[in-house]
Amino acid sequence: MEAYGFTEYFEKEVLRKRSYLKKEWCIRVISNPLKVETQEGNRFRFWGIVDELDGRILRVITLADNAFPDRRFKL
Repeated sequence: MEAYGFTEYFEKEVLRKRSYLKKEWCIRVISNPLKVETQEGNRFRFWGIVDELDGRILRVITLADNAFPDRRFKL
């Protein structure tokens, strides 16, 4: 995990509000996404399956400090 940086906001707010999230899952999704979209402001959205979340989809948004299961994702 040392190659990845996490912002103070992610560390203190996102993980506090979503205590079930694991940094390892975010890294796994970024490393092997099902889908990637570019957003304005040099941000990217990554979606990936997380087996530990009962196979649900996790969306990770880089630079926006946000990660959560995405119930609306469709392939």
